[in-house]
Order: sequence, then structure tokens, then C-alpha cells
Amino acid sequence: MTDERSKMDSTVPHSARIWNYWLGGKDNFAVDRAAGDEVIAHIPDIPIGAKAERAFLKRVVTFLVEDAGIRQFLDVGTGLPSADNTHEVAQAADPHSRVLYIDNDPLVMAHARALLTSTPEGACDYVEADLREPATILEAARRTLDFTQPIGLMLLGVVNHLMDDDVAYGAVAELVKAMPAGSYLVLTHSTAEIHGEPMLRAMRETTERGGTPIRARTRVELERFFDGLDLLEPGVVTCSRWRPLADSGEPEVYLFGGVAKI
Repeated sequence: MTDERSKMDSTVPHSARIWNYWLGGKDNFAVDRAAGDEVIAHIPDIPIGAKAERAFLKRVVTFLVEDAGIRQFLDVGTGLPSADNTHEVAQAADPHSRVLYIDNDPLVMAHARALLTSTPEGACDYVEADLREPATILEAARRTLDFTQPIGLMLLGVVNHLMDDDVAYGAVAELVKAMPAGSYLVLTHSTAEIHGEPMLRAMRETTERGGTPIRARTRVELERFFDGLDLLEPGVVTCSRWRPLADSGEPEVYLFGGVAKI
């Protein structure tokens, strides 16, 4: 998700480009690196959290394909391409997997179309749309995905850009309601429960610099997104603690994640 001021603007820090910088990518500008370094000054392990969320994505998508039988994904708030993107993980497990990427930023969509290519057996599509308009997302999704079959709804690091609770809970609920039975909701979100005030200060300063507004929510607030769903064990936890690989040794990070069957 992005603020209108930062679309295609190399003078304003951009959340997707900052995230790309933390992941070790090259699709970022000096202003993004400066903003990213400012956050690191408050929270030195912030890049570890970014990498932990990407590892969470890989574990979850692999689980959904191999164990839950999911073969199609709706990935909202895609962000700039990096390693182990949703379709790459899914199609490594089953080349027939289909993925629709959604983002409201033309820069992200341009990179996605250029870099995220599908296997011949599967499909990837890309739509510029905003999580605040779930009806638009669903209309686009029905052109690529089969709504008679389960879908993996991926909302990674995107809901935390919706500052208003009514908008955030309403948008997620509308998407979930439209998913076929047997689908799964996957959601990650920034929290201050690990780092406390330094995290809140970093979020305020990033927003004040003109970057995409971002907020933290508590574990209890995040569990509300899964109300009425079958929340999988171990529930809403720091991303590095969601079914970690043996001997992963990852520390707790500032991003909580959860997976639930719809």
C-alpha cells in the first residue's frame, strides 16, 4: 500500500522500496535507504524481521500447497519482487498453481509484470488495486481465479497501512466473506509488543518524512481479523515462531502472523 505522494517519486521514501532495501534488494533510492537506516538506528534488527516475514511466506505457502491442497492465491499488497515470491514458492510445489498479485502502486506493478513470470502450466496475473476497495479486487480476482475452488488469501504487511480500524477490519472481512469454503487467510502485521516505544517512534518518524503511514496493532487486535475462522496452531505469533524449521534459531521479530482456514 502506498500514499499518493510517493507513487513513482524518488524524493519521498516509499514503503515497498524501504522493505526492498531491508531485504538486500537494489530497487530503492537514496531517500529510501536514508529512511530505512533511520529506522535501523532505533531498531537494529529491523532487517531481520523483514527476512523473517519472507521466510514465513515460504513456510506458509509450502504448507498450503503440499498439506492443504491450495492451488491458487490472491496476494494483496505484493510489494517489490524479491526472492521466494508467492508464485515461485507455490509453483515449486505444484507448477499448476495460479497467483493474482494486487498492489495499488504502479511502480510495484511494473516490476511485477517484468520480473514475476509463471510456469507454463500455471498462471500469474497483476492488477493495480487498493485494499480499501475490496469489491474492485474481487472483481479482478474472478477473472483469474476459480471461485469454486479454495484460495489462499495473502495479506502480508499490508493491513498495517490502513490506519482506520473500521476500514481495516471491514476490508479484510469483505475479502474473507467472498472466499470459497476451504480457503485460507494468511495475515502479517507490524506490532509494538516486541520493541515497544522505539517501534512506535520509528513508525511516526517514517510517516512524518512523507512515507506511507503505518501503525502497529496488538496481538489481540490482530486476532480479531480471524474472528469466526479456524485459526491454525500456534495462533497469532511473531512470524519467526509460526511453525519454524528445526534449529532455525530465528529471534522474535516485530511482525506477527497467523493463518486460518475459512
